[in-house]
Amino acid sequence: MKIKWHGHSCMELISGECSVVIDPFSPGYVPGISPIELTADMVLCSHGHGDHNYTEAVTIVKHDTCPFTVTAVPAFHDDCGGIERGSNTIHIIEAEGLRSVHLGDLGHLPDEEQIRAIGNPDVLMIPVGGFYTIDAETAKKVCDLLAPKVIIPMHYRSASFGFDVLGTVDDFTNLFPNDAVRRYDTNSIEVTKDTPNQVAVLTYIK
Repeated sequence: MKIKWHGHSCMELISGECSVVIDPFSPGYVPGISPIELTADMVLCSHGHGDHNYTEAVTIVKHDTCPFTVTAVPAFHDDCGGIERGSNTIHIIEAEGLRSVHLGDLGHLPDEEQIRAIGNPDVLMIPVGGFYTIDAETAKKVCDLLAPKVIIPMHYRSASFGFDVLGTVDDFTNLFPNDAVRRYDTNSIEVTKDTPNQVAVLTYIK
């Protein structure tokens, strides 16, 4: 399965001719991130904010056979039961015998029920920038709880993109041994059952 990062928290999972897009963003909403126009079999949104719910960016074209199954796990956008920022949906997407989890704008450590529902992901797409979501330190704790094979950080800033209030991806990767972090010069990664454990830092490509 191929996983492609379109910037911010927008991920595309591709299996054969079929694909799923998660958390597409409105044009001009995220500083430094270019508008997207994608085609997919389905689009998923973790919550109703403009940097995660612009379904108009995705044209739905359904194939006769699509391998993806999706499970939604309710969560919150903050650490006070949704009082500040509302709800958030964790999406579990399965295909090719792989379990991929997109945490959306998770704002808290998952509870025991959520941990059981998520299971042990092959791929974990996790926000790490803080302020609106969990920060780098809390994201590391989530990774320790869930023990994913491949960790893909998202929802952070760099010198050229992202909200100023967010932390950087290095704030997160510095919490791991150097040999656990792999930096890609592309915005995509091919994941199989044989892919080694790693923190996969993808490159944003306009």
